[in-house]
Amino acid sequence: MEEEDIRDDGLNMDDLYSNPHDTVELAYTSDSVMTEDKSAECVHRNQAEDSDANSDEEEYDDEVDEEEDDDDEDTYTLRFEGEVNPLALTEVDAFGIQPYQHLERMEYEALAAKKRKANLECDNQGMPCEKKLRQEDYPDESIADLNKLMEEMYGNRRKSKKIKQRGRRKGSRKKVNPEITRKLGDATLYYAHGRYEEAIPLLKDIILISPNLPDPYHTLGLIYNAMGDKKRALDFYMLAVHLTPKDASLWKLLITWSLEQGNHGQACYCLDRAIRADPEDMGLRYHRASLYVELGEHHKGAVSYEHIWQLRPKNLEALKTAATLYQKSGDHERSINILEEYLKKNPTDADMSVLCLLASVLMAEDAHEKALLHIESAQHNNNNNNYSNNNVLPVELLIKAGICHVHLGNMEKAEAFFSVLTHENVNDFAHLVIEAAKSLMSVKQHGSALKYCLMLEGSGGGTDKGLLFLNIGRCYSFLNSRTQAIDYFYKALNEHEDDVGARLELVSLLLEENKGDEAVCVLSPPHDSESRVAHNSNMVKPWWTDEKVKLKLSYIYKSKGSTESFVETIFPLVRETLYLETIQRKRIGRRKKKIPVKELLERARVLDELKSDSELYKFRPVASAADISKALRAKKLLEKKEAEKEEKRAAALAAGVEWQSDDSDGESRVYREPPMPNLLKDGEHLTLIVDLSNALISLQRYWEALEIINSSLKLAHTLTTEVQEELRSLGTQIAYKIDGPANGWDCARHIVSQNPYSFAAWNCYYKIMSRSKLEKHSKFLHEKLSKHEDSVPPILIKGHQRTMNSKHQEAACHYLKAYKLMPDNPLINLCVGTALINLALGFRLHNKHQCVLQGLAFLYNNLRLSGNNQEALYNLARAYHHVGLITIAATYYEKVLAIHQKDHPIPKLPNDGTEVTSDLKPGYCDLKREAAYNLHLIYKSSGSMDLARQVLKDHCSL
Repeated sequence: MEEEDIRDDGLNMDDLYSNPHDTVELAYTSDSVMTEDKSAECVHRNQAEDSDANSDEEEYDDEVDEEEDDDDEDTYTLRFEGEVNPLALTEVDAFGIQPYQHLERMEYEALAAKKRKANLECDNQGMPCEKKLRQEDYPDESIADLNKLMEEMYGNRRKSKKIKQRGRRKGSRKKVNPEITRKLGDATLYYAHGRYEEAIPLLKDIILISPNLPDPYHTLGLIYNAMGDKKRALDFYMLAVHLTPKDASLWKLLITWSLEQGNHGQACYCLDRAIRADPEDMGLRYHRASLYVELGEHHKGAVSYEHIWQLRPKNLEALKTAATLYQKSGDHERSINILEEYLKKNPTDADMSVLCLLASVLMAEDAHEKALLHIESAQHNNNNNNYSNNNVLPVELLIKAGICHVHLGNMEKAEAFFSVLTHENVNDFAHLVIEAAKSLMSVKQHGSALKYCLMLEGSGGGTDKGLLFLNIGRCYSFLNSRTQAIDYFYKALNEHEDDVGARLELVSLLLEENKGDEAVCVLSPPHDSESRVAHNSNMVKPWWTDEKVKLKLSYIYKSKGSTESFVETIFPLVRETLYLETIQRKRIGRRKKKIPVKELLERARVLDELKSDSELYKFRPVASAADISKALRAKKLLEKKEAEKEEKRAAALAAGVEWQSDDSDGESRVYREPPMPNLLKDGEHLTLIVDLSNALISLQRYWEALEIINSSLKLAHTLTTEVQEELRSLGTQIAYKIDGPANGWDCARHIVSQNPYSFAAWNCYYKIMSRSKLEKHSKFLHEKLSKHEDSVPPILIKGHQRTMNSKHQEAACHYLKAYKLMPDNPLINLCVGTALINLALGFRLHNKHQCVLQGLAFLYNNLRLSGNNQEALYNLARAYHHVGLITIAATYYEKVLAIHQKDHPIPKLPNDGTEVTSDLKPGYCDLKREAAYNLHLIYKSSGSMDLARQVLKDHCSL
């Protein structure tokens, strides 16, 4: 059927049944096309009994099937057998597979089965399964000679039993059922009179009875098209054209409709079939190639353009497009091969644009020597053809030759080729001047490159001034002319303000010139930055928000000692990056645990296959009880997910907000790239995290510092061991200094675990622990005591806990255990003596006097180890006072009053802001006031009021 007939919605019956769509089935072959007599007359209701109306569904007999076996190529015929419902192929299934993909799969499986059958026959007959060689497989060989050689070696595998006859074979076809013919005529009349609702069910009944008849599919396509439902019309046309695959006009119509509906995959599929039906239509090949390029499938587009060039060797644009697309797709070798193949076939009259493209591709692959050989070969051919000096190689090729010499180290030859660039023609070849300058800069010949750049600067041509100024600035910078380089970098930024690379290079030069304030101005946001962002309609990221700019600016602030500016610049970027990395890690962990929707659909599909009303129910697979149970659970989960989505959609619409699916599986959720993607990979950036944490601590922004430290430690697998240890140390220090020590518990625990015998580590841990009441402290201590029985600090901490709970006997046991390990430690002796004295004052101890004496002995030992200092004397006096031996206590109090104690600086913690140590008066480390007050109590209790008053007056008065 012609395309204009298809588009005509008002076809009469003669037009409808005088078209070439009456073929029941047609083999997909490459070397033979079966033709049929299309002289059938129009089918009317009153002509249904006409025995000569044989233009409907027919089948080949055994003679035709035998002849088909003689074809050399694989063939395929679309046929619906059994109780298959073809109407199911007009709908997209639950997995999103489209009808044309089902048909493509059916063709693939049929051809594969036929191939396996042919190979099996060859194996049974003991003959090799040869195939004719094709030009695309062996492009450089004589195909005819090779095929002849194959025939001589193996002989003809099979020969036809009879001469093939073209055209229709009388008596080889069977007539269709008259009832089907009558129904088809009725449906056609309904369509002609616009009675579509009556025609559609009638045509569908015909399809179910005779699924291999193309006419009802085509008529349904016409009906749905007339009704405005192009989607259904396209689906039925797709089935019709597969039953008449040589109808190129219908394939072309389907291409247009597929593109209108945005179904590019189906359009490509129809293009392939249309080209197979009409190989001579070059427009189809161009259309397919351009569509591949539009879809970004550069390799497929390159292959298509290469086929066009092979069919039309004079079409050099197709050749160059194919080479360019091969290069974009990464297949550089194929790009070079097809260009070299063209030059090999045209050694003397080759187009220079092809040679230029080949040279560019080779130079991009650093094959400068090979590119130079091709250029020299072309120059040699020109000389042999006695070309005049006006017909030498194009300037572009000469410059490329010079660039090749530059990379090969032949600077004199390169300058000779570059000499064609003069002040007179520099405007005409500005892009070549830039390429030459870039090549010279790449080999650090900045002096020569500067000459060409300056030549171009004075020309006033239509070049990119910003790029030109940038190259000039880089040349001056390499030549240590920083002043000129800075000037040109400023000019480049005036042309391209958003060029972050140029801005950073300028800042580096300014820092080398000790112009730190000017560098800060270059990297700081402009004064009207807020208004620029508000009026930014292109949604382009402003240059001052770039992570590289902020990182450089933060380093400048750090070097200048501006801690607050350093934190304000880099802290938001680091926090956002760590947050996004943490969220992404959690998302990956959740994704492994959840069952994706695709898997749930696959499981639930078992229930659909078990339905008895399905057309394919006879062929359903056997499902086990476990599979059915799994399918039921999957169906319920899918329904639950759909209900949740509906609720969210309704809530969003009620709130007046545009609803967007959150994709509960997280598979297609958009992942936002963090502003500093290499923060946890680059060693310099890891140091930045530590520096930022220290800066936040110095500014007493402890909670923000803890946020950075904890987020970084959550991603510990990306950090080095040194950085982890340093961050944990900082976290422990913060927890040691601020309230809410639970935030630093993990850091302190890790440090203690790494240093189980360190008093400093245990001191920090004990301070954190003493301000919290967490049960896990006891468990942790018990674990350490079990693992490190000879570690003194955890034993002392255990004793302190028992002392605070007034369990002096247990405290004394722990202290004595520590004393056995370190008998000469003054603190341990003090703790043991104090615990024994407190134990002696209890009610349940029988040998109290012995216990007191033992306690005093340890206190005297502490006095000896401390060198009779004031603190040890005061502790001994306080012990005597506590047990009621006031006479001895008064003696030791007097000794304390007789000793002068020097002041020692008291460490000030950042959180101790209420205590001002500078206001303390001299003698704040002296214990005379405490001793005098206790002594006055002794005097007062003994009745010596005057003596008590005198002690207070001497030592406790202001």
